[in-house]
Formats: sequence, C-alpha cells, structure tokens
Amino acid sequence: MARDRGLETLLSEELGALPGLTEKAMFGGWVWMLHGNLLCGARLDGMLVRLGKGNEGWALKTAGIAPMISQGRVMPGWVWAAPEAYGKDALRRKLIDGALEFVRTLPPK
Repeated sequence: MARDRGLETLLSEELGALPGLTEKAMFGGWVWMLHGNLLCGARLDGMLVRLGKGNEGWALKTAGIAPMISQGRVMPGWVWAAPEAYGKDALRRKLIDGALEFVRTLPPK
C-alpha cells in the first residue's frame, strides 16, 4: 500500500511535538505512537485511529468512518476513516483528540 504524504503532513502538523511521540513505517503506511502505544496511522486508502474499546461508537455513526478490519476480523476500539471523513478538519481533530485521550490511559511500552 502506498503512503499518503498529504495525510501524513496533516497528522504531523496536528500532533506537533508531543513529548513521547514517535513516528515510523508500519502497515504499509506511516504511524504515530505515544510512549510506544499506537495512536493513529496514515495510508493512501485512509486514516487508522485508536479510540479504545467502547469509545468508537460516536465515530462509527459518522459517514466515511468504519470499523478497522484486519485479516477479516473487526478490531474493537479501532476505526478507519476514509478521505471524505478525515478531510474535514474538525472531524480529523476530534478523532485525533479521542485517540490521544485513550492512548494516554495506557502504560508506556
């Protein structure tokens, strides 16, 4: 899968220089991790966001957002945002904020 440099730039700008934030290639795209815990990712086909089990309901009611599916299985707590969803600045920010809120509850790796 090809990388989406435009989405990567958007996410890098929005996440800024948070303490403990790292980036690396993963899942055929680019991901951001906070203290070693996966936060979000960007690929040409969309944006991966980790909201945490039970926290993804609001996002799944939004057009352009679907459950994350890996190897044919739904991944609870993870959502996949299509370009029509993450392209909306306020929605992308809400997804990022939701991911940050959840991942900050996890112990560092």
